Amino acid sequence: MIHTIAVALQIVAVAGCVSSAIYYFIGCWCAAAFLRSRRAGADSRSIAVLPPISILKPLKGTDPHIYESFRSHCLQDYPEYEIIFGVSHPLDPAVASVERLQREFPQRKIRLLVCPEILGPNVKVSNLEQMARAARYDFFLINDSDIRVERDYLRRIIAPFSDNQVGMVTCLYRGIAAATVGSRLEALGISTDFCAGVLVAQRLEHGLHFALGSTLAFRRRDLEQIGGFKALVDFLADDYELGRRISGQNKKVVLSGVVVETHLPAYDLREFLDHQLRWFRGIRDARRTGYIGLISTFGIMWALLALISARAAPWSWAVLGAMLLLRAGVALLMGTAVLHDQQTLSQLWLLPLRDLIAAAVWTVSFAGNTVTWRGDRFQLKNGMLIRLPHKKPQGGETI
Repeated sequence: MIHTIAVALQIVAVAGCVSSAIYYFIGCWCAAAFLRSRRAGADSRSIAVLPPISILKPLKGTDPHIYESFRSHCLQDYPEYEIIFGVSHPLDPAVASVERLQREFPQRKIRLLVCPEILGPNVKVSNLEQMARAARYDFFLINDSDIRVERDYLRRIIAPFSDNQVGMVTCLYRGIAAATVGSRLEALGISTDFCAGVLVAQRLEHGLHFALGSTLAFRRRDLEQIGGFKALVDFLADDYELGRRISGQNKKVVLSGVVVETHLPAYDLREFLDHQLRWFRGIRDARRTGYIGLISTFGIMWALLALISARAAPWSWAVLGAMLLLRAGVALLMGTAVLHDQQTLSQLWLLPLRDLIAAAVWTVSFAGNTVTWRGDRFQLKNGMLIRLPHKKPQGGETI
């Protein structure tokens, strides 16, 4: 009986390794296609008219290097744009950084908007609805408060809109880690796992049908056609949902060649795990079929299962070595070539730990529907948020 179970485990483990290897090769193929497109300058073409843009940045609290991130948006080589910062409370700590920015760049159109209405459980989207009403221009660009950009960011993001069939432009990002292990694991996952998942989804689904919070650029009229921001106010993954709905209007969602960056908080291990669990449960509810399929991509976990069930037979060591080499190759391609992340190589030794944690969090994510977001607790139901009674924090999530 024990022998039969061991053989069955070996068969399952080897099948998992094969499926993971296929996924890794597909990831490399997708990365190569993305790099070819970027070298061709697909989003670097100039367009006849550069339309004015309203940049909407909803805020709550502060993030690492938040002022430098704000400042990068004021240095754009772009003829006309405004930046609207939105907070729910006039005493929000982020207000001081906005006021400092207004003093340094008096020539820029920078506004601070206090958004008193709470339209639903997703306060960020509630603020965006009120910010959109105050925006002057017909092109909107939203990105997270901690995103830092290069001087040509707006020009490159707006370029794909020369095609009227383009409804949204989004982009990849890299995470700059703090000194803690939790922060390094988070950055490694962004560069080597999340990036690969986006590129594979784009290729296998014949285009993107969602968007990333690092950049969401779109026309006001396309937003109005899907019901405005107020239609998204109950969703956790609002960026995903916004991209999905615009794509559903027979509009293309374009992945720009631009890569932006964010400085990650100094997560301890508990904060890292809490953030991963929220992220995983959000993806689970938004993309359930693809999320379940992730089980076939945890190559290092499957190789270790093969090693254990085969009692460290020579062939199982070879399988483990092959999985480690393939996984490291994909990680380096995504991190260094696609994202230009200079930390990837130095943090590569953490990759097996990061992948095993990801497999564990994936498993745990099915055991409940509760997430913690910026100090508040919610229940997830079909991607929608239901606020739970406040509970004294136990050192949970900060983002």
